[in-house]
Amino acid sequence: MGQVLELARELVRRPSVTPEDAGCQALMAERLERLGFHLEHLRFGEVDNFWARRGSTGPVLCFAGHTDVVPTGPLESWTHEPFAAEVRDGLLWGRGAADMKASLAAMVVACEEFVAAHPDHKGSIAFLITSDEEGPAQDGTKAVMETLEARGEKIDWCLVGEPSSKARLGDMLRIGRRGSLSCDLVVHGVQGHVAYPEKALNPLHQLAPLMAALVGLEWDAGNEAFPPTTLQLTNLHSGTGFRNVIPGSAELKFNIRYSTEQTMEGLQARITALLEQHGLDYEVSWRDAGRPFLTPPGTFLEAVRETVRNIAGVDPELSTGGGTSDGRFIAPTGAAVVELGPINASIHKIDEHVRVDDLEPLKDLYLGIMRRLLG
Repeated sequence: MGQVLELARELVRRPSVTPEDAGCQALMAERLERLGFHLEHLRFGEVDNFWARRGSTGPVLCFAGHTDVVPTGPLESWTHEPFAAEVRDGLLWGRGAADMKASLAAMVVACEEFVAAHPDHKGSIAFLITSDEEGPAQDGTKAVMETLEARGEKIDWCLVGEPSSKARLGDMLRIGRRGSLSCDLVVHGVQGHVAYPEKALNPLHQLAPLMAALVGLEWDAGNEAFPPTTLQLTNLHSGTGFRNVIPGSAELKFNIRYSTEQTMEGLQARITALLEQHGLDYEVSWRDAGRPFLTPPGTFLEAVRETVRNIAGVDPELSTGGGTSDGRFIAPTGAAVVELGPINASIHKIDEHVRVDDLEPLKDLYLGIMRRLLG
C-alpha cells in the first residue's frame, strides 16, 4: 500500500463532520513536526486550525486545505460505509476521500519526500489547515489569515488542495473564484382577511414585481477569466399557513455570484435603488461570503502548469468556475492562489470516492511544484 493511500485512509476513518476535526490535524501535525516544521495550533470558537512553517525566509509556499467534511446524508444509501475507508474496484470510498483528504495526504507525503531530498531548501514551506471550510468559514482560514496579517507574516504562493480536476487528474486548475453576495430581504405589509383586501397590504403582491425585476437584471457579460454575473432567488417565505389570511410580511433570500466586472458596494447600491424604486417598507441584510479573485500569469502559475504538463501529461484548463473556496481569504493578502486536486465528480455525494491510481501522481504533482520553486 502506497504511503499516500495509507495516510488518506487514516484521515477518512476520522468522522470529521464540520466543524469537528476528529484528530485529523494531530495526525498531520505529528508528521510535519518530525520534518522540522514549527507548529501553531490556532483554535477560534469551536474550530481547530493549525499553521505550520518550515523555514524563516521567503518566498513562502503554502499548502492550504481543510479536514472537515459535509454530513453523510442517509447512511442506508451508501454502498460503502462512509468512514470505513474501504478500497475496492480501484477506488478509495468514504466521505471526504475526494474533498479533500486525499489532497491532504498527498501534501504531507510530498513534503516528507521533498525535505528528505532538500533539507536546506530555499524559502519556506507552510501548511494552513482548518476544520471550518464546509461550515460558516468564519473561524477557520479567515481567522488564521487575520492572525498572520496582524503580525506581518505573508504567503507568496498558495496551493489549495480542493478537487479541481474534471475527467482526469490535472486537467483543470482553479486560478480564481467569483465573489458571493447574499441578501436577506423582509418586506412588511399589513395582515388581514382575504375577503377584505382593502383593509390589508399584501407583501407577496409587492414582492412579485420586485422578483421579476431582480430576475431580469442584466449585470455584465463577464470577461476573459470570468463568466457573467448572475443572481439567483433561493428562498421565499410568508404566511401563517391559513389560506384565508393575508400575510403581514414576506422574506426573500437571493445570492449573487459576480465577476471582477462588479464590486460588492456597486451590487448593493443597485439592489437598494431597485428597492426604493418599488416603494417598499423593507429591511435588508447582506452577507459577504468572499470577493472575486484571480491569479494572473507569473512564476507560480507557470510552475504549476509546467509541472502538470510534465507529470500528468495534460495541458490544464484554467478556470474560475464553481463555488467558493478558502482561497478567497488568502488571495486578498497578495498571495498567488491555485487550486489543484483530484477529480471532483463525487464530492458531497453519496458514495464519495477517489481513484487510488491518482494518489501517488497527485503527490508527485505537489512534489514537482516544490522542486521547481524551492529546490
